Amino acid sequence: MNYSIAIFLILISASNQASSACFKSIISFGDSLADTGNSISLTPSNTPPRSAAPPYGETFFHCPTGRWSDGRLVIDFIAETLGLPLVQPFLGLSRGGDFNSGVNFAVAGCTALRDSFWAEEGIQIDLANASLAAQLSWFKELFLPKFCPIPSDCKNFLETSLVLVGEIGGNDYNYALLQGKSFQSVLAIVPKVVKAISLTINELIKLGAKTLVVPGNLPIGCLPVYLTYFITSNRTYYDPETGCLDWLNKFACHHNELLQTELDLIQKQNPSINIVYADYYNAAMQFYQFPQKYGFTEGALIACCGSGGPYNVDHASTCGSEGCSTCEDPSLHVSWDGIHLTEAAYGLIADGLLRGSFTIPPLSVFCAPPSSNAAPFIPLATETRTSDLLVGSEAS
Repeated sequence: MNYSIAIFLILISASNQASSACFKSIISFGDSLADTGNSISLTPSNTPPRSAAPPYGETFFHCPTGRWSDGRLVIDFIAETLGLPLVQPFLGLSRGGDFNSGVNFAVAGCTALRDSFWAEEGIQIDLANASLAAQLSWFKELFLPKFCPIPSDCKNFLETSLVLVGEIGGNDYNYALLQGKSFQSVLAIVPKVVKAISLTINELIKLGAKTLVVPGNLPIGCLPVYLTYFITSNRTYYDPETGCLDWLNKFACHHNELLQTELDLIQKQNPSINIVYADYYNAAMQFYQFPQKYGFTEGALIACCGSGGPYNVDHASTCGSEGCSTCEDPSLHVSWDGIHLTEAAYGLIADGLLRGSFTIPPLSVFCAPPSSNAAPFIPLATETRTSDLLVGSEAS
């Protein structure tokens, strides 16, 4: 049996045994790594997002749900393991969604920084009015007054919820880097992105949030979309062990380093609050370093759904477009469409957070998931501290 499939069965079994004793609900903010359908509601019906059409959703749901993958996301695995229903998108509220066990504000393509910032930078973003600040406004001004009109009920709802703030910020860098901004100008954006995340966390704490999980950035130098966009014959730009673009991974580490520093500061200022850093970077690096060990026999750097080229990515013909093809078994791939991961990869990241060593402090301190017989993950060193700030990058 594929190792990734075995993990899924373990997670499902655990979810059947679990109760929601740890947290009564999940509240989520973020981008396409956590979007469970909001982007469908935000786009015109005549131009739906690609996630609203096959082959998206084919593995688990057997139909498109608005998730940017072939199946479940990290947030879905967390909900299942905690014994909670899958978290409903907030923009399904008008369709009668049940939000007692959680609500999701994440929107594919959204940024941590406001739309006005990108307008000044001359950068085009996919969806207007869906930034992290906009999501927080939906929560404060639209959701809470309707869901819990009594302030004490709102406070209890937040205190007993697991609040996921991100992953967020990845699109800020995606838009800038893939629309031709210089590396140094993108590097200057990082503190602003981290500050936007910090402001949201502090506001959620004021509203009553007790336990917040804040993911860092993935190793973006391993994403086929970047490997295609920045392809070069200069092998010194690549990590010889993984084939990933080393300078982009160092950039992701720089973001994560600044984010962790900011989270440490928030924790010191709020000692009664639980701030948990989710180390998406190293949780993912385990299968980029050892893809065969984790069942990814088709490799970690070639997209399952795409249009050819060395990484099966064509910027003019993305997954779901005419001329694209989909691999026979997505569970053998890390990458789904070149920028998003497969359900198999997301399942392993989730397991690394819930049962592994990839949350700081361990998430099990606040909520221990049911024990399982899952094979142990290979422990990796923490991210390299990037004091020399990535000089000599291909994009500079």
